[in-house]
Amino acid sequence: MKRAALALVAAVAFAALAFGVREFLHVSSRTAAVLTPTMNVHKEFSGALGPRLYRALHSQPVVAPGDRSRLVALTFDDGPYPVFTPLLLDRLADLHVPATFFLIGRDAEQWPDLARRIEAAGNEIGDHTYSHPDLDREAPALVRNEILRGRDVLWALTHDPSVDWMMRPPHGRYNEETLRVAQSLGYHVILWTDDSGDWRTVPPARIVAHVEHFATRPDIVLLHSGKLATIEALPAIVEAFRAAGYRFVTVQQLLREVGAGAVNHPVHRSL
Repeated sequence: MKRAALALVAAVAFAALAFGVREFLHVSSRTAAVLTPTMNVHKEFSGALGPRLYRALHSQPVVAPGDRSRLVALTFDDGPYPVFTPLLLDRLADLHVPATFFLIGRDAEQWPDLARRIEAAGNEIGDHTYSHPDLDREAPALVRNEILRGRDVLWALTHDPSVDWMMRPPHGRYNEETLRVAQSLGYHVILWTDDSGDWRTVPPARIVAHVEHFATRPDIVLLHSGKLATIEALPAIVEAFRAAGYRFVTVQQLLREVGAGAVNHPVHRSL
């Protein structure tokens, strides 16, 4: 009887340990969705044990007062593109939803009228580099050049001040040096709290289901400009967020209202 009790205690202790290790690995693997120029890159993004322990100990959600945390920023990477970008802008206008577009400088040079139309419609524009390379494979000098060249092109076309302080690395690829270069230029690196998966070839219903399931308060949703399925999914996405009491904002508005802390430590709750 005593041996059985000891075995039970050992089994429970082992299960608790296994759960704790699994939870630590899960929580500590999360990295910041927004990197400000003053944040510690190593603590927020390194896979080493020390930084992972730091993130695990600082993973509690930051709840904004009242309903201010029920904010969602739809962000669209790449482009602008003929056909897809006009369709996307028309859909956003019909839904009365502002968005943040991270544009590629080279594509904006090719389609300048579309870049200007994005801003004229009341949307925000951020820097997605000039030629869309994998920045984690580039030397710091080339990372710097890609960011600044993209900024200069977008500023010349749109005069949106956000291109001077918001950037997103192409493909979400970066390393610590990449992020430090962006910080040295005064940039906020804007990632996301939910990757919708629309960069794959998936039907609209799957995009909607993913966004609903992985919603956070507040939320930055990663979407892409050149996908018809994304455009088709937007009405259902907007309806679901609004039914849950969310308000649609740009990234700049989101950071102004709740700050980077609430974005980096959001409340995870499906719609």
